[in-house]
Amino acid sequence: MILSKSYIILNKLRFHAYHGVMEQERSVGNDYTVSLRVEYDTQKASSSDNVDDTLNYADVYDVVNEVMNVPAALIEKVASDIVSALFERFKEISSIRISLLKNNPPMGADCEGAGVELHYLR
Repeated sequence: MILSKSYIILNKLRFHAYHGVMEQERSVGNDYTVSLRVEYDTQKASSSDNVDDTLNYADVYDVVNEVMNVPAALIEKVASDIVSALFERFKEISSIRISLLKNNPPMGADCEGAGVELHYLR
């Protein structure tokens, strides 16, 4: 059996944060949803069954939470900062797919969110 690729997934993490171009967005805030697919080699963890041998998704969440608490004008910047922080902290990560949605964007549309999806390779 050959493992081709492996990922951890954090799906629809919810945050209230103060990102946005408009003054109201930066003072009142908005709700955001972040989803990640993080590629790394899970073989050691699969064999050992030891949390020390894995990319701990709680540690990944902590990094995302930290970055989400730093206001920025554009969600593209926030998503890029999350990826940069994850690559910096976890050398075992080889790629990251991130989706960052503003759940109630100030554009007068009835929608479930607007945002970006980005895929980065180390």
